[in-house]
Amino acid sequence: MLVIGGYIVVLLCVFGGYALAGGYLAALWHPIELIIIGGGALGAFLVGNNSKAIKATLKALPTLFKGSKYTRALYLDMMALLYELLTKIRKEGLMSVEADVDSPENSPLFAKYPSIMADHHIVEFLTDYLRLMVSGSMNAFEIENLMDNEIETHHHEGEVPVHAVSKLGDGLPAFGIVAAVMGVVKTMGSVHLPPAELGILIGAALTGTFIGILLAYGFVSPLATLLEQKLHESTKMYQCVKVTLLASINGYAPAIAVEFGRKVLFSTERPSFSELEEHVKGAKSR
Repeated sequence: MLVIGGYIVVLLCVFGGYALAGGYLAALWHPIELIIIGGGALGAFLVGNNSKAIKATLKALPTLFKGSKYTRALYLDMMALLYELLTKIRKEGLMSVEADVDSPENSPLFAKYPSIMADHHIVEFLTDYLRLMVSGSMNAFEIENLMDNEIETHHHEGEVPVHAVSKLGDGLPAFGIVAAVMGVVKTMGSVHLPPAELGILIGAALTGTFIGILLAYGFVSPLATLLEQKLHESTKMYQCVKVTLLASINGYAPAIAVEFGRKVLFSTERPSFSELEEHVKGAKSR
């Protein structure tokens, strides 16, 4: 809703201000220039990205019109799940979670947290490293290095739509200039017309620059910024799992290991110690 609301504010302020200044709104309506600018930018987008980048961008764009799923409630569920897994390991040994790790969709423990199960990427990340812990063939430093590499790969993949949309926004003003230059060329071929008609042609040409800049900085480039923010949010979930598991590997009790995970969260979503403790107790009684 913030994206739509922001677009409405942009349109009201730009076109409303123009109208209040005495401008004639119909003079800004030039669909041919929209075709030149939009079509040129779309073509450049297709040329500058491979099929994987295009698919990733198209998949990411709809998420911009939804609220963030990385809420305090989701983090509480994640830390409660981690606490239960680590407590089971501490009481019954690493092999006790083998069935949960191999088939989380059939695990009664995982089933208690549907919000976590809905994100198969984070479930896969968690179960993969629990499986490595069960195998016992890697030490904490090796697992940490592997986690860092996987999180870095996740971040690089998430940056693909960010860069694609950012480059698209950067190119729109240039295509606006292209449309403006083409309008000037058309005007120069009509110098025999009266000044009043020439003024209309010149105004139409200048509209191309206006449209390109408005689309770039009012509509497209902000989407790249929002995509980047959502990427940082998703990465934080992986970091939470990472530090919690590493703390457990290094010998900390489940309650302390989960506290490590809580501390890496953004302050806007980080629950208090007592809030986390109460949530974990409530989850265990389910």
